[in-house]
Amino acid sequence: MKIGLFDHIDRTDDRPLAQQYDERLAFIAKADDAGFYCYHLAEHHASPVSTAPNPGLFLSVVARATKQIHIGPLMYLLPFQSPLRIIEDICILDHLSHGRLEVGIGRGTSAIEMNWHGIDHEQAHAKFLDTYACIIEGLTHDRLNYESEYSSYKDVPMVLAPLQDPYPDFWYGSSSVETSAWAGSHGMHLVTYGSRAKANIAAYSAALAERGGPRRQHPAFKGGTAISAMLEIVVADTDEEARRIARPAHDHLYANQTFLRREHAAGRTGGFQYVTAPTKRVGDFDGAIAEGSLVVGSPESVTARLTEMVREFGYTYLIGYFMFGSMSLADASRSLDLFSKEVMPKLAPL
Repeated sequence: MKIGLFDHIDRTDDRPLAQQYDERLAFIAKADDAGFYCYHLAEHHASPVSTAPNPGLFLSVVARATKQIHIGPLMYLLPFQSPLRIIEDICILDHLSHGRLEVGIGRGTSAIEMNWHGIDHEQAHAKFLDTYACIIEGLTHDRLNYESEYSSYKDVPMVLAPLQDPYPDFWYGSSSVETSAWAGSHGMHLVTYGSRAKANIAAYSAALAERGGPRRQHPAFKGGTAISAMLEIVVADTDEEARRIARPAHDHLYANQTFLRREHAAGRTGGFQYVTAPTKRVGDFDGAIAEGSLVVGSPESVTARLTEMVREFGYTYLIGYFMFGSMSLADASRSLDLFSKEVMPKLAPL
């Protein structure tokens, strides 16, 4: 069982942004030393839930500031960018990290963000599929020739190529049974969470089996593929101390996650017709613990809960969100230290 890190780098209220970036880099360096598998960074726009709307830019710094931890967007929002630009980013990051890149892709769920980028929400899925096909074409040929409703490339020299042959592994962060099945049918790795996990994993596993397995057998994961969950995780010396740290941090993160909904309710999103559908994630602290998207407690309590979840859902990889919301670097670092020394060794054999 490998353990990774997830991050939005969501905005705090009490620290300058430059300090927040510096603290994240220090935190990632600790995870690198502790043997965490990968640092996964989300993409969002015009919202305090993300202060790294161009994940590739921040990940390029992480690539040079670390030695062994893999890096990856989770996710590149494909409808938001040109396929050629994403191909170039993938190639650069793969070389900067010396082959440690893991590429997460997705459509995006926030129609408000899409509209601000001039993207028709109704066409986002089709544009996602088209952009993905174009990216694979460019990564596997010396020249890019691709013609569709959304993209037109003729005889474009692919002077950059990934370090990994023929290209890095692709990951999909899924919020539905349908997209989980799509990820499985394309041999990708799956990331899901919370109350959706069981149904999503079942759909993914069935599609993956029908396909005949992943695109390639990934040596880091049991069965050759990552079936993973993204979980907020806070560890402290006692359950009570962990809850004291986690509750305000979780509440701050959730406020950042729902920022655009409040902006829309206040009429400050340009009058766009579409809004993000109400989240199925639980915002309430105790409810999030109950559904399994938030794991909080002493090393013993966290080990027991994660072991239970791995056995129930069949995870082959866990992605912990260890520093979020209003959490201080000191609290996050202590949590990471306790986890890496007292929890991670007990999860490794699973």
